[in-house]
Amino acid sequence: MNDRQAVATVNQRQLWVRALYMVVMAFAYHASGMVLFLVAIIQFVMTLVTNAPNVRLVAFGRSLGRYFQQIVSFLTFASDDVPFPFKDWPSGD
Repeated sequence: MNDRQAVATVNQRQLWVRALYMVVMAFAYHASGMVLFLVAIIQFVMTLVTNAPNVRLVAFGRSLGRYFQQIVSFLTFASDDVPFPFKDWPSGD
């Protein structure tokens, strides 16, 4: 086996590992969408009741948006960084 074949084999393995991560992240994206829906409903109701949005939910919404961005970047090969739970949760600041 020459060097080119060895590099190709390693790259193929890395691609299959990435494929597994992509499946996990696609499920995370779907689950996060359901969480977003619930947060939006809760935020709407709380704003109706208190006449102001909940600050903690605003921060969580921002961090959830950044999480969506990280997932999409990973799934479209724009980034090699695997998002949460393989990395820290993005901040809501």
